[in-house]
Amino acid sequence: MSATFEVKPAPAAPARTEAVKRTPPPRPSRRTAARRSLRRHWQLYLLIVVPLAYFVIFKYIPIANGVIAFKNYSPIKGPWGSDWVGFKNFELFFQNPVFWTLVKNTFFLAAYTVLASFPIPIILAIALNEIRNGRFKKTVQLVTYAPYFISTVVVVSMTILVLSPRLGFVNDAIGLFGVPSIDFLGKPDYFRHIYVWSDVWQTTGYSAVIYLAALSGIDPALHESARIDGASRLQRIRHVDLPGIMPTAVIILVLGVGNIMSIGFEKAFLLQNPLNTAQSEIIATYVYKTGLLNADFSMATAIGLFNSVVNLFLLLGVNFVAKRITGNGLWS
Repeated sequence: MSATFEVKPAPAAPARTEAVKRTPPPRPSRRTAARRSLRRHWQLYLLIVVPLAYFVIFKYIPIANGVIAFKNYSPIKGPWGSDWVGFKNFELFFQNPVFWTLVKNTFFLAAYTVLASFPIPIILAIALNEIRNGRFKKTVQLVTYAPYFISTVVVVSMTILVLSPRLGFVNDAIGLFGVPSIDFLGKPDYFRHIYVWSDVWQTTGYSAVIYLAALSGIDPALHESARIDGASRLQRIRHVDLPGIMPTAVIILVLGVGNIMSIGFEKAFLLQNPLNTAQSEIIATYVYKTGLLNADFSMATAIGLFNSVVNLFLLLGVNFVAKRITGNGLWS
């Protein structure tokens, strides 16, 4: 006796008329994300505490004392108790006969320094990057990097001795050709050249290290591809190395131009003498003489504040131009 079984088809699954909407998990709040990041990377945050404290204590807190520029400062009354005079100190500085001389000397000296010290480290870094002899490369790096560790006072002393009319070997060398000795530091026309090229000698090796680091970050495959395509060494430098270090170069140039009115005080003051003040008197040395020697703290603060504002506008302007031309800037 055989039994027959009827197999019924399984019921069809109901058709989905709408796709299942998946809701994303809620994003953590900024405070929660910051707390989580602090717990995860606390060692990195700990490293920036000291630099951050330095800038807050020695840079940002003293900004409040800039109010002295708008007051007739009295050491007895203090910055906040002194009498308010508004823009009187700025007006007196702008009406001073030496105003345009100070601005011109500061701008020309700083611009000359930036133009001379910007391309030379790039050339040195590219040349060192192309050297294959390791011993020679290290020797050149040591010789060019060592002057950076010499203090400004020692550099100025060496410069004065080298250029001395009686003892300097420069005058001894030109004397072999029948040229009479020259008092280089006594003539205003020589001051800018002495200042700038002594600074280039001192800082070129240090600045080249930054570009060497940028060159080491270039993908070697780009050079290999260029060699396969038959590019010469100069072509590889032009089309591989220079574009690779361009972002670094732009940032250094923007920072250099941004500090164009804040040129160093020490070297200018130490190289200055009564014979070359026509070109060696800059804003920094004038602030020192006005604020400390003449005890006119309000005027000195006003001059320094004016200098900082000019630097700020130069920095923003050059950064904007660099961003438009190259696409790289300080905040890109």
